[in-house]
Amino acid sequence: MSDTDTNEATVPHAFSDDDAIDLLKNAVSIPSLSGQEQNVAEYLVGEMGRFADEAFVDGAGNAVARLGSGDLKVTFLGHIDTVPGVVPVRREDDTLFGRGVVDAKGAFCTAVAAASRLEPSLFDHLTLTLIGAVEEESPTSKGARHALQAYPKPDMLVIGEPSGWDALTLGYKGRLVLKLSLQKDNFHSAGDDTTAAEDMVAVWQRISSWAERASVDATGIFDRVQVALQEIHSESDGLTQHASATIGFRLPPDYPPDSVEAAVREQLTDLPVTGLSLTFSGHEQPHKAPKDTALSRAFRVAIRQQGGTPRFKLKTGTADMNVVAPFWDVPMLAYGPGDSSFDHRPDEQLPLADYRRAIAVLHAALSRLAHP
Repeated sequence: MSDTDTNEATVPHAFSDDDAIDLLKNAVSIPSLSGQEQNVAEYLVGEMGRFADEAFVDGAGNAVARLGSGDLKVTFLGHIDTVPGVVPVRREDDTLFGRGVVDAKGAFCTAVAAASRLEPSLFDHLTLTLIGAVEEESPTSKGARHALQAYPKPDMLVIGEPSGWDALTLGYKGRLVLKLSLQKDNFHSAGDDTTAAEDMVAVWQRISSWAERASVDATGIFDRVQVALQEIHSESDGLTQHASATIGFRLPPDYPPDSVEAAVREQLTDLPVTGLSLTFSGHEQPHKAPKDTALSRAFRVAIRQQGGTPRFKLKTGTADMNVVAPFWDVPMLAYGPGDSSFDHRPDEQLPLADYRRAIAVLHAALSRLAHP
């Protein structure tokens, strides 16, 4: 610990800035693809066990720590898995590179370091639960779904995702995936019938046109129904023509997945295409939290204390907020250091100055919430 760390006099196990950087570097150096998080979970539990009342790997493989016994129950739900791809862990000047340093081990390590610095007296009023969830980058969202069943509903929830140290993410769009397939008898190319490939293109055009009409009054990208043709393929064995496609939807709060599924099915009822089958999956609910809550106010004050001007963000991707928000109707936001444009990139990187500021912001916000 650094002799200059002001928390050490009252919080013996507080992580100094150097300790926090070592924590992040070590966590990022441990590979943790979705479904392969055991080693990093055990490492983080060991680090959290230095200051938490209890720290353990739960039944889903999440790294969990609990602190305090106060009436105000706050949960920080981050994720410790990553997408594939090796990004060599290195520090260049004051920037750390590595897979997961932004998405989203940086956010979870921010929570660990901030929690270690909280004054013991605050825990008479605060119960803090840290959950480093597994399989967020996987469609299963195994860690978050387990948390819904295994842990009490909190009073406030912070999702660990890169927002930027001076920004708060209030919402994520929903998601829906449609897989289509069709087949029809083969015919001579001199005939006037449409091919299976042409029929699939007609299906895509019908869905794309519906999405454009649904978004005609949208004021920004967050309010639009975004639709993407992710894959299309056709082939013939000489007797039968086959075509398949995958379409992805990003959905605003006014268009939950079930309503979009019903609308798409209705749009295709009168389309002159035979042998078409539809399979919908990935029903992630969109969520947009209110700006003015006790939780967001605590963060805004903390950001200003660090010299920043608070910003609000709405994101077009998805996160564990989409999973838990339908069940935990509590004040929530997403917070963590880093620029999300570096998510999944081969040069994923986090300025350590932003990491240090984020730790200070989260520490101050939690301290403010815990004061009676």
